[in-house]
Amino acid sequence: MRIAMFGQKRIPSREGGVEIVVEELSIRMAELGHKVTCYNRKGHHVSGSQYDTFIGKEYKNVRIKTVPTIEKKGLAAVSSSFFAALCSLFGRYDVVHIHAEGPAAFCFIPKLFRKRVIVTVHGLDWQREKWKSGFGAKYIHFGEKMAVKHADEIIVLSKGVQRYFMDTYGRETVFIPNGVNRPEIKHADIINKRFGLLKDSYILYLGRIVPEKGEHYLIDAFKQIDTDKKLVIAGGSSDTDEYMDRLKKMAQGDERIIFTGFVQGQMLEELYSNAYIYVLPSDLEGMPLSLLEAMSYGNCCLVSDIKECTEVIEDKAEVFRKSDIDDLRIRLQELCDREDLVQKYKEDAAEYICGRYDWNKIVDKTLALYKGER
Repeated sequence: MRIAMFGQKRIPSREGGVEIVVEELSIRMAELGHKVTCYNRKGHHVSGSQYDTFIGKEYKNVRIKTVPTIEKKGLAAVSSSFFAALCSLFGRYDVVHIHAEGPAAFCFIPKLFRKRVIVTVHGLDWQREKWKSGFGAKYIHFGEKMAVKHADEIIVLSKGVQRYFMDTYGRETVFIPNGVNRPEIKHADIINKRFGLLKDSYILYLGRIVPEKGEHYLIDAFKQIDTDKKLVIAGGSSDTDEYMDRLKKMAQGDERIIFTGFVQGQMLEELYSNAYIYVLPSDLEGMPLSLLEAMSYGNCCLVSDIKECTEVIEDKAEVFRKSDIDDLRIRLQELCDREDLVQKYKEDAAEYICGRYDWNKIVDKTLALYKGER
């Protein structure tokens, strides 16, 4: 098949979950002999031009096309999605796969030429802090409605979002979760030299630095626990510099708290490989790829009790009540004091998550949907 994808900022990139999903799907589909084209935004990585690691027209047999982009806050996604939709209209594609609700606003364009359109809703983006009001909120709601009206199929990543579409629109969707790769465990080398981190010496949060991820709960709770372990906040901001400044002010006076900035490559692998526990304190998620990754490295995880997290972990990790700093503090202290409990979760995590969320199986399900097979 000839397949077009857009909605991501760019691949290859770890700027967010959408980018990881598009990269994993497109590479595997290309390996199977399909002709895949990904439409990237023009512009720089959200964490700075120093992370612009790829410039080219092909990546692992996936064609890369860069579309015009208005590089202003709030307009980059809209403009790049519009031009990507136009390109997909004139390309000889069998399937156009659009990722996220905002870009889905233009899903009617490829339908003009009767192309098969698939939309993946990675989460209800209008619930995110930066899109709760103004033009952004209206645009994302519009994209959601366009997907309901024009998409041949809608993929969702959680049962909760699946219920939302049925209850709100009476629209059936297809549940296909994200996947994870079985990683190679790394020794603490770079992270030891740069931050003084050793195996099991730190609690880790790794992901985008945005309010809905709840890093402020984690810092507040951590400052109240009795431990010599460090707290590592790893990730870059996404149009949220004010929030990052707020977190750093909260951390002032506690030398145990380390901000690494955006991480990728070996540093990311070392951070996952050597953490004592991984914490995801989110108020809102689609399907948290960082949680899948953390568990794939054999980490004991502590997550908020939102359904998007609890559906993933089942009984293989600890939970705390969403937004409840006191409950988070209690759970953190318990895990710091009980190495036996942490070790129990570590022993089960990797085998469970890698067996259940296999990218190759997810690609097979997605390709079947492209062909009209449920």
